[in-house]
Amino acid sequence: MHSNPSKFRVGIAGFLHESNTFLGTPTQYEDFVAASLTRGPALLERWRGTNHELGGMLEGCFEIVPLLATFAIPSGTISAECFERIAAELLQDLPSLDGLLIALHGATVSEQYPDADGELLRRIRERVGPAMPIIATLDLHANVSPRMIGLTTATVAYRTNPHLDQRERGLEAASLMVRTLRCEIAPVQALVTPPMLIQISKQYTSEEPAKLLYDDLRHVLTWPGILSASIAMGFYYADVEEMGASFWAVADGDPALAQRAAQFMADRAWARREELTGSLPSVEEAVREALASQESPIVLMDVGDNVGAGSPANSTVLFDEVLRQGGRDALVILYDPEAVQALTCPYQGKIRSITDGRFVDLQVRHGGWGEYDQGQTVVVETAQGHTIILTSRRMAPMSLEQILHLGIKPEEKKILIVKGVVAPRAAYAPIAARIVLVDTPGVTSDNPRYFDYRNRRRPLYPLD
Repeated sequence: MHSNPSKFRVGIAGFLHESNTFLGTPTQYEDFVAASLTRGPALLERWRGTNHELGGMLEGCFEIVPLLATFAIPSGTISAECFERIAAELLQDLPSLDGLLIALHGATVSEQYPDADGELLRRIRERVGPAMPIIATLDLHANVSPRMIGLTTATVAYRTNPHLDQRERGLEAASLMVRTLRCEIAPVQALVTPPMLIQISKQYTSEEPAKLLYDDLRHVLTWPGILSASIAMGFYYADVEEMGASFWAVADGDPALAQRAAQFMADRAWARREELTGSLPSVEEAVREALASQESPIVLMDVGDNVGAGSPANSTVLFDEVLRQGGRDALVILYDPEAVQALTCPYQGKIRSITDGRFVDLQVRHGGWGEYDQGQTVVVETAQGHTIILTSRRMAPMSLEQILHLGIKPEEKKILIVKGVVAPRAAYAPIAARIVLVDTPGVTSDNPRYFDYRNRRRPLYPLD
């Protein structure tokens, strides 16, 4: 370790993917290239100044050694070949470093490794040795394994859903790295994983019950000796052993303190476990109430086709119900590359516009990407005033610019059908009269009882 702090060399890397194991199609290397895969100077150009955790890491560190950073849109299990290729590229020529900051998701699954994040960290630790600080950031929807915590010096998870604090968490990770390298602190971690799931519809951190969990976290941060604390609400669309909620704390050289802090948060969450489950209105009920409402627009969240959790983005369940009930003035975005290519629509209407589907959002949004590309996009208007946006690339609805850049005014529609749960709130809440989560079918259903789990731990509330 250098004696001059300004000479510390800190590697920056990222490998992020939320893997839905209930999807039949594996995620390939090309999917990462299509979304974002950068190395060296290109990594700096892509991520410096962004609201992503990589942007925070780049801002908060000394001499930066940019390695490799990549992500893919949430989708199926990563193919074995893809994981091996990205892992090998990330480890290739790993330079002589004093520390490594790495952005991971925490719910990454490959065909060979259910705990792909833990496996990647194992390989990194094997390469750099036991002493070098490795500090990781994780998504709030991570399924955290003891191995992930055991192989890192400190781990930091987002604290907001929608994820609006990613840059702050990157800065926090960088600060922990700086203080560790200067020998100002000696981080130690403890993880507690109570046997519980938190339903996706209950994971909005600005409202109870989820807000109470983060109130507890903020309380723990006031404890003398606590450096950081995190909660991961889990990702139950990945059928893995560590699936579920997890709580951990980072203390300054005091393992018992870290354990007490993690246990405190976990015990408080377990006491509220019934509040963290629930049920949603049916498709028919939600559409009927939206059409009857004097307010507009009503945002109907298509929970079962939540693109941010890996869904296909092509369900017409809610839109078909709007048509069945004779509704007017609805808007829906569908992933349908074949229709875009053929310039046809599954519903009768006139083509209003054709664009390249690229747009930029300078506001802080869930995901922290800033730049978006949903591929060639066709806008269709029907005789009933409905607007159908057909895209040739799957795009999670994190930005209202997805609609605005097409010259459409979403606030003038009666109903907006949005394929998400909590994440799109940052974009849609400012214009929505009301946001309603709907119990729609699909590979991202709100109810975990709909899924056939084979690998999860047992017992697990509320399934057992």
